[in-house]
Amino acid sequence: MPDLPWTVYAMLLSPLGLLLVAAIIKTWQAREARGWLQAPGKVVISAAEVREIRVFDDDREERFRLESRNFANVTYEYSVGGRKLRNNRILIGEDRGNFEVAEHLEKYPAGSTVTVYYNPRHPDQAVLERDPPKGLWGCLGIGTAIVLVIVFGSAFGLKQSYDVLAHHIARPDLAGLVVGFGAFGVAIALMGLAVRRKASLATRWPVVSGRIKVSAMEQFREASEPGETLGREMSGKRVTYSYRYQNVSYTNECARVATGSSSDPGKMLDKLLSRYRDGATVRVSVNPDNPAEATLDPRGDGRVAFVLWGIAAIFAALALFVATRGS
Repeated sequence: MPDLPWTVYAMLLSPLGLLLVAAIIKTWQAREARGWLQAPGKVVISAAEVREIRVFDDDREERFRLESRNFANVTYEYSVGGRKLRNNRILIGEDRGNFEVAEHLEKYPAGSTVTVYYNPRHPDQAVLERDPPKGLWGCLGIGTAIVLVIVFGSAFGLKQSYDVLAHHIARPDLAGLVVGFGAFGVAIALMGLAVRRKASLATRWPVVSGRIKVSAMEQFREASEPGETLGREMSGKRVTYSYRYQNVSYTNECARVATGSSSDPGKMLDKLLSRYRDGATVRVSVNPDNPAEATLDPRGDGRVAFVLWGIAAIFAALALFVATRGS
């Protein structure tokens, strides 16, 4: 194994660790729910709805921001011990939105009879599906193997590259810097390739009509810099749009702009609002595999790919410059 600090391996493997923890928690919740009792229930509401959820954002002092996401609101009634209860939880685990909205609405239409699994100690806690996703651990095992091969394969590759460069460049002490610049360049170039591929797929998504909805102005503070007591006061605005796909309504965010003063919105905000006027009709490209995902500019990410490739080229140029120093 390459002689790298343990912190390097910890950073590379931390995303995998988080996925494993999430899978363990979901499996434990499913195991607990196996002991829950059953009761007949009836779906009284089955409709798509938009909810505001917290999303991590380290640019803000409170470390989160609100984001609009689509959910399937499947509300059902059931009785336990003569007491009528109501719930709208479908799955074991947390639903973060924008996931199988249409599928859940089709599976649980209003008026349908369902089997409700409820916690006998707390009957108000209930779900309609108590099993973890099929193939969860199989997919996670395959993903783990792939990640380990990539991480340790990359580590060996970087070590071998370092040894080769150290013997072939004029300044062997700069071999680590050359490898670092080169690795960053390759990683960013691959990101650009993935973004370009996704944008290419989005250009073939079906197009529906949508309508712009401008949200209210929001106030927040930026994350404070070292030595500062409080971050700058900021104001911003979100622009969302609504659309319907296969008789289900969705809402998505298309832009978000923040400025340093609530009294002076700034040119960027003025430009944003002039481009996306409240109530304007827009063309929405919808992902048919997950209609909660959509975009107003399917070619936009493709342009981002060229920016990423430009950055990758800069890192490649830096690697070449450092490698030829002293020659």
